[in-house]
Amino acid sequence: MRHGEVHNPEGVLYGRLPGYQLSELGRRMADRVGEHLASRDIVHVGGSPLERAQETAQPIAKAHGLDIATDSRLLEAENVFQGKTFGVGDGALRRPENWKHLVNPFKPSWGEPYVEQVVRMMGALDAAKDAARGHEAVLVSHQLPIWIVRSYVEKRRLWHDPRKRQCTLASLTTFTYLGDKIVSVGYSEPARDLVPAHLLAGAKPVKGKGAPQGKAFGA
Repeated sequence: MRHGEVHNPEGVLYGRLPGYQLSELGRRMADRVGEHLASRDIVHVGGSPLERAQETAQPIAKAHGLDIATDSRLLEAENVFQGKTFGVGDGALRRPENWKHLVNPFKPSWGEPYVEQVVRMMGALDAAKDAARGHEAVLVSHQLPIWIVRSYVEKRRLWHDPRKRQCTLASLTTFTYLGDKIVSVGYSEPARDLVPAHLLAGAKPVKGKGAPQGKAFGA
């Protein structure tokens, strides 16, 4: 699961920075998914250590009488632009000091290599599969790592257009195992009606500082 909307009035790329918590709308998204999953056979709930992921996981864990298993492998991807505004139309790509970080979109050169994200996210998935074998688990993470591990499982190239990620706020990307092998991948948006239109998958990015989730490098 991707976390819910974050309170980010300055529109910065918050990355792994502490202190970024869910907005009121984000808490409603988390509650909605908690209700959606209340009848599921969930025996394990894990989450990234970042506040927004922990807060998103809480309603799910509470509904099933579980503690949240914090897993650093579910963290947001590292990004050199963390703490800065880096949105469509804000001029970031025209700043010479940023060019050295944009030379290789295939790795990518501005942050954690895609391959490293695959390795840690697959490790988190495997651990959750073992913890919930024969049942279901929910892990709360972040847009880019979720999309990258899904791309790997579905045998797509890892480099991609960030605007085309199918990983809306509070969405569920489901990996189904047969034994130790992933046999299918699903996707759903239980809180879709709560997500602002410009933040839905495939929506056109909103220009400038006021578009924290529409930025080029995910959230």
